[in-house]
Amino acid sequence: MIRKFILILLVLMVGAVAAPAQEAAPSRGESPQVAPLSVLSILPAQGEPGTTVTLNGTGFSPGTTVMLGSRELPAALVGSRIMTFELPELPPGAYALFLKRPDGATTRPFNFVLQAQKPIASSLIPDTVTSCATGREREVLVNGANFRTGTRVLLDGAVVTTRFISPVMLAFTAPTLPAGIHQVQVKNPTDAASTVLALFIDAKPEIASVSIGREFVNYYELIVGGRNFQQTSVLVVDGKRLGTGKQLVGEREQLVYGGCNQLVYQRFPYDPTPKQITLQVVNQNGEESALFTISAP
Repeated sequence: MIRKFILILLVLMVGAVAAPAQEAAPSRGESPQVAPLSVLSILPAQGEPGTTVTLNGTGFSPGTTVMLGSRELPAALVGSRIMTFELPELPPGAYALFLKRPDGATTRPFNFVLQAQKPIASSLIPDTVTSCATGREREVLVNGANFRTGTRVLLDGAVVTTRFISPVMLAFTAPTLPAGIHQVQVKNPTDAASTVLALFIDAKPEIASVSIGREFVNYYELIVGGRNFQQTSVLVVDGKRLGTGKQLVGEREQLVYGGCNQLVYQRFPYDPTPKQITLQVVNQNGEESALFTISAP
Protein backbone atom coordinates (compact mmCIF):
# COMPACT_ATOMS: atom_id res chain seq x y z
CA MET A 1 0.00 0.00 0.00
CA ILE A 2 2.73 2.43 0.96
CA ARG A 3 4.65 1.55 -2.20
CA LYS A 4 1.63 2.32 -4.36
CA PHE A 5 1.15 5.66 -2.62
CA ILE A 6 4.79 6.65 -3.28
CA LEU A 7 4.46 5.88 -7.00
CA ILE A 8 1.36 8.09 -7.26
CA LEU A 9 3.23 10.99 -5.60
CA LEU A 10 6.14 10.66 -8.03
CA VAL A 11 3.82 10.77 -11.04
CA LEU A 12 2.09 13.90 -9.71
CA MET A 13 5.44 15.66 -9.09
CA VAL A 14 6.75 14.94 -12.63
CA GLY A 15 3.53 16.28 -14.14
CA ALA A 16 3.75 19.47 -12.08
CA VAL A 17 7.30 20.17 -13.33
CA ALA A 18 6.57 19.42 -17.01
CA ALA A 19 3.44 21.57 -17.23
CA PRO A 20 5.18 25.02 -16.89
CA ALA A 21 7.89 23.98 -19.36
CA GLN A 22 5.27 23.05 -21.94
CA GLU A 23 3.48 26.36 -21.42
CA ALA A 24 6.77 28.32 -21.90
CA ALA A 25 7.78 26.59 -25.15
CA PRO A 26 7.04 28.84 -28.17
CA SER A 27 4.76 27.70 -30.90
CA ARG A 28 6.64 26.24 -33.85
CA GLY A 29 4.61 28.34 -36.32
CA GLU A 30 5.59 31.73 -34.84
CA SER A 31 8.44 33.85 -36.45
CA PRO A 32 10.81 36.14 -34.52
CA GLN A 33 9.61 39.75 -34.23
CA VAL A 34 11.08 42.12 -36.89
CA ALA A 35 11.97 45.70 -35.97
CA PRO A 36 9.84 48.35 -37.67
CA LEU A 37 11.38 49.84 -40.83
CA SER A 38 12.38 53.47 -40.31
CA VAL A 39 14.95 56.06 -41.41
CA LEU A 40 16.51 58.25 -38.74
CA SER A 41 19.09 60.16 -40.82
CA ILE A 42 20.13 60.72 -44.46
CA LEU A 43 23.68 61.91 -45.19
CA PRO A 44 24.01 63.95 -47.30
CA ALA A 45 20.45 65.23 -47.73
CA GLN A 46 21.25 66.34 -51.28
CA GLY A 47 23.88 65.51 -53.88
CA GLU A 48 24.92 65.00 -57.49
CA PRO A 49 24.62 61.77 -59.50
CA GLY A 50 27.37 59.39 -58.41
CA THR A 51 27.31 60.55 -54.78
CA THR A 52 27.10 57.80 -52.12
CA VAL A 53 24.29 58.38 -49.61
CA THR A 54 24.28 56.77 -46.15
CA LEU A 55 21.01 55.93 -44.38
CA ASN A 56 20.76 55.27 -40.64
CA GLY A 57 17.65 53.66 -39.20
CA THR A 58 16.02 50.44 -38.01
CA GLY A 59 14.57 47.31 -39.52
CA PHE A 60 16.99 47.07 -42.44
CA SER A 61 17.31 43.59 -43.91
CA PRO A 62 18.75 41.90 -47.02
CA GLY A 63 16.60 42.80 -49.99
CA THR A 64 15.64 46.23 -48.65
CA THR A 65 15.68 48.68 -51.56
CA VAL A 66 15.68 52.45 -51.92
CA MET A 67 12.95 54.21 -53.88
CA LEU A 68 13.91 57.60 -55.34
CA GLY A 69 10.79 58.91 -56.98
CA SER A 70 9.59 55.98 -59.09
CA ARG A 71 13.12 54.59 -59.48
CA GLU A 72 14.04 51.52 -57.44
CA LEU A 73 17.73 51.51 -56.49
CA PRO A 74 19.90 48.73 -55.10
CA ALA A 75 21.34 49.36 -51.66
CA ALA A 76 24.30 47.93 -49.76
CA LEU A 77 23.46 46.70 -46.26
CA VAL A 78 26.29 47.63 -43.89
CA GLY A 79 24.45 46.47 -40.77
CA SER A 80 20.97 46.22 -39.32
CA ARG A 81 20.97 50.00 -38.88
CA ILE A 82 23.09 51.33 -41.79
CA MET A 83 22.79 51.04 -45.56
CA THR A 84 24.22 52.97 -48.51
CA PHE A 85 23.25 53.63 -52.12
CA GLU A 86 24.57 55.64 -55.07
CA LEU A 87 22.61 58.47 -56.67
CA PRO A 88 21.72 57.64 -60.29
CA GLU A 89 21.70 59.79 -63.43
CA LEU A 90 18.37 61.59 -63.19
CA PRO A 91 17.22 65.13 -63.99
CA PRO A 92 17.97 67.52 -61.12
CA GLY A 93 15.13 68.32 -58.75
CA ALA A 94 13.32 67.21 -55.58
CA TYR A 95 12.46 63.50 -55.25
CA ALA A 96 10.56 61.44 -52.67
CA LEU A 97 12.95 58.99 -51.00
CA PHE A 98 11.73 55.98 -48.99
CA LEU A 99 12.70 52.38 -48.23
CA LYS A 100 10.87 49.20 -49.16
CA ARG A 101 11.38 45.82 -47.50
CA PRO A 102 10.63 42.43 -49.12
CA ASP A 103 7.80 41.84 -46.59
CA GLY A 104 6.03 44.95 -47.94
CA ALA A 105 6.98 47.32 -45.12
CA THR A 106 7.89 50.88 -46.19
CA THR A 107 9.12 54.03 -44.50
CA ARG A 108 7.52 57.41 -44.78
CA PRO A 109 8.81 59.46 -47.76
CA PHE A 110 11.57 62.02 -47.30
CA ASN A 111 12.33 64.99 -49.55
CA PHE A 112 15.70 64.52 -51.32
CA VAL A 113 17.24 67.10 -53.67
CA LEU A 114 19.20 65.72 -56.63
CA GLN A 115 21.59 68.42 -57.78
CA ALA A 116 22.80 69.00 -61.33
CA GLN A 117 26.07 67.19 -61.93
CA LYS A 118 28.89 69.69 -62.34
CA PRO A 119 31.41 69.14 -65.12
CA ILE A 120 35.04 69.04 -64.03
CA ALA A 121 37.67 70.80 -66.14
CA SER A 122 41.12 69.75 -64.95
CA SER A 123 43.58 70.78 -67.69
CA LEU A 124 44.07 72.22 -71.18
CA ILE A 125 46.36 70.69 -73.80
CA PRO A 126 48.03 72.89 -74.85
CA ASP A 127 47.45 75.68 -72.36
CA THR A 128 49.35 78.15 -74.59
CA VAL A 129 48.55 79.01 -78.21
CA THR A 130 50.72 81.35 -80.27
CA SER A 131 49.00 84.09 -82.21
CA CYS A 132 50.63 82.70 -85.37
CA ALA A 133 49.15 79.23 -84.93
CA THR A 134 46.85 78.01 -87.70
CA GLY A 135 44.58 75.03 -88.33
CA ARG A 136 45.10 72.11 -85.96
CA GLU A 137 47.75 74.11 -84.11
CA ARG A 138 44.88 76.11 -82.61
CA GLU A 139 42.96 73.08 -81.36
CA VAL A 140 42.78 72.83 -77.58
CA LEU A 141 41.76 69.69 -75.66
CA VAL A 142 39.90 70.03 -72.36
CA ASN A 143 40.51 67.15 -69.95
CA GLY A 144 38.13 66.54 -67.08
CA ALA A 145 35.04 64.53 -66.14
CA ASN A 146 31.24 64.48 -66.30
CA PHE A 147 31.11 65.76 -69.90
CA ARG A 148 28.14 64.75 -72.02
CA THR A 149 26.60 65.42 -75.41
CA GLY A 150 25.58 69.07 -75.36
CA THR A 151 28.38 70.17 -73.04
CA ARG A 152 29.85 73.45 -74.26
CA VAL A 153 33.12 75.31 -73.77
CA LEU A 154 32.91 78.96 -72.73
CA LEU A 155 35.79 81.20 -73.73
CA ASP A 156 35.77 84.47 -71.80
CA GLY A 157 32.09 83.78 -71.10
CA ALA A 158 31.08 83.21 -74.73
CA VAL A 159 30.14 79.80 -76.13
CA VAL A 160 32.54 78.45 -78.76
CA THR A 161 32.03 75.52 -81.12
CA THR A 162 32.77 72.42 -79.05
CA ARG A 163 33.59 68.89 -80.16
CA PHE A 164 32.52 66.15 -77.73
CA ILE A 165 35.13 63.38 -77.72
CA SER A 166 34.24 61.44 -74.56
CA PRO A 167 32.87 61.99 -71.03
CA VAL A 168 36.41 63.04 -70.04
CA MET A 169 37.53 65.07 -73.08
CA LEU A 170 36.31 67.97 -75.22
CA ALA A 171 37.99 69.96 -78.00
CA PHE A 172 37.64 73.47 -79.37
CA THR A 173 39.55 75.73 -81.74
CA ALA A 174 40.94 78.91 -80.22
CA PRO A 175 39.80 81.89 -82.30
CA THR A 176 41.90 84.98 -82.93
CA LEU A 177 42.33 86.59 -79.53
CA PRO A 178 44.35 89.42 -78.00
CA ALA A 179 47.58 88.43 -76.32
CA GLY A 180 47.35 87.43 -72.68
CA ILE A 181 45.31 85.17 -70.41
CA HIS A 182 41.78 84.08 -71.32
CA GLN A 183 39.23 82.15 -69.26
CA VAL A 184 38.02 78.69 -70.30
CA GLN A 185 35.05 77.07 -68.60
CA VAL A 186 32.85 74.03 -69.31
CA LYS A 187 29.07 74.11 -69.02
CA ASN A 188 26.66 71.17 -69.11
CA PRO A 189 23.15 71.35 -70.62
CA THR A 190 21.80 71.66 -67.05
CA ASP A 191 23.72 74.97 -66.75
CA ALA A 192 26.07 73.49 -64.15
CA ALA A 193 29.52 74.98 -64.81
CA SER A 194 33.07 73.93 -64.01
CA THR A 195 35.80 75.97 -62.44
CA VAL A 196 37.83 78.26 -64.71
CA LEU A 197 41.06 77.30 -66.49
CA ALA A 198 43.53 79.73 -68.07
CA LEU A 199 44.44 79.74 -71.76
CA PHE A 200 47.43 81.90 -72.65
CA ILE A 201 47.69 83.52 -76.08
CA ASP A 202 51.38 84.11 -76.75
CA ALA A 203 52.00 87.05 -79.07
CA LYS A 204 55.60 87.75 -78.09
CA PRO A 205 57.75 87.99 -81.25
CA GLU A 206 60.59 85.54 -81.59
CA ILE A 207 63.47 85.56 -84.09
CA ALA A 208 64.43 81.99 -84.96
CA SER A 209 66.76 82.62 -87.91
CA VAL A 210 68.23 85.34 -90.12
CA SER A 211 69.66 84.59 -93.55
CA ILE A 212 70.81 86.53 -96.60
CA GLY A 213 68.30 86.39 -99.42
CA ARG A 214 68.35 87.98 -102.85
CA GLU A 215 71.16 90.37 -103.71
CA PHE A 216 70.80 93.41 -105.94
CA VAL A 217 73.16 96.09 -107.25
CA ASN A 218 73.14 98.33 -104.19
CA TYR A 219 71.17 96.36 -101.60
CA TYR A 220 70.37 92.85 -100.48
CA GLU A 221 67.65 91.16 -98.43
CA LEU A 222 67.96 89.82 -94.90
CA ILE A 223 65.23 87.22 -94.32
CA VAL A 224 64.11 87.26 -90.68
CA GLY A 225 62.28 84.06 -89.74
CA GLY A 226 60.39 83.42 -86.52
CA ARG A 227 56.89 83.78 -85.16
CA ASN A 228 54.33 86.28 -83.93
CA PHE A 229 55.36 88.97 -86.40
CA GLN A 230 52.67 91.54 -87.16
CA GLN A 231 51.93 93.98 -89.95
CA THR A 232 52.80 96.74 -87.49
CA SER A 233 55.98 95.11 -86.12
CA VAL A 234 59.14 97.21 -85.96
CA LEU A 235 62.62 95.84 -86.69
CA VAL A 236 65.32 97.44 -84.55
CA VAL A 237 68.70 97.29 -86.35
CA ASP A 238 71.63 98.29 -84.15
CA GLY A 239 69.28 100.61 -82.26
CA LYS A 240 67.63 102.07 -85.39
CA ARG A 241 63.87 101.43 -85.71
CA LEU A 242 62.53 100.37 -89.10
CA GLY A 243 58.82 99.81 -89.71
CA THR A 244 56.70 98.54 -92.56
CA GLY A 245 54.65 100.89 -94.68
CA LYS A 246 55.53 104.29 -96.07
CA GLN A 247 59.21 105.22 -95.97
CA LEU A 248 60.51 108.41 -94.45
CA VAL A 249 61.95 110.99 -96.82
CA GLY A 250 65.57 110.13 -97.57
CA GLU A 251 65.22 106.64 -96.11
CA ARG A 252 66.20 103.85 -98.50
CA GLU A 253 66.05 100.79 -96.27
CA GLN A 254 62.70 99.04 -96.04
CA LEU A 255 60.94 96.40 -93.97
CA VAL A 256 58.50 94.17 -95.82
CA TYR A 257 55.94 92.10 -93.87
CA GLY A 258 56.00 88.56 -95.22
CA GLY A 259 53.48 87.05 -92.82
CA CYS A 260 53.34 85.97 -89.22
CA ASN A 261 56.59 84.03 -89.60
CA GLN A 262 58.70 86.28 -91.83
CA LEU A 263 60.01 89.82 -92.19
CA VAL A 264 62.21 90.93 -95.10
CA TYR A 265 64.77 93.62 -94.35
CA GLN A 266 66.06 95.41 -97.47
CA ARG A 267 69.51 96.56 -96.41
CA PHE A 268 71.68 99.09 -98.25
CA PRO A 269 75.25 98.56 -96.98
CA TYR A 270 77.78 101.35 -97.28
CA ASP A 271 80.61 98.82 -97.01
CA PRO A 272 80.66 95.22 -98.33
CA THR A 273 82.77 94.07 -95.38
CA PRO A 274 80.80 91.78 -93.02
CA LYS A 275 80.18 93.09 -89.53
CA GLN A 276 78.10 92.18 -86.50
CA ILE A 277 74.48 93.32 -86.84
CA THR A 278 72.08 93.12 -83.88
CA LEU A 279 68.38 92.71 -84.67
CA GLN A 280 65.25 92.80 -82.53
CA VAL A 281 61.53 92.71 -83.36
CA VAL A 282 59.12 94.87 -81.36
CA ASN A 283 55.35 94.49 -81.67
CA GLN A 284 52.79 97.24 -81.31
CA ASN A 285 51.81 96.11 -77.80
CA GLY A 286 55.41 96.63 -76.68
CA GLU A 287 56.44 92.97 -76.53
CA GLU A 288 60.01 92.44 -77.72
CA SER A 289 61.96 89.51 -79.09
CA ALA A 290 65.34 88.55 -77.76
CA LEU A 291 68.33 90.13 -79.49
CA PHE A 292 69.65 88.24 -82.51
CA THR A 293 73.15 88.85 -83.89
CA ILE A 294 74.32 88.03 -87.41
CA SER A 295 77.49 88.77 -89.38
CA ALA A 296 76.60 90.46 -92.68
CA PRO A 297 77.59 93.51 -94.79
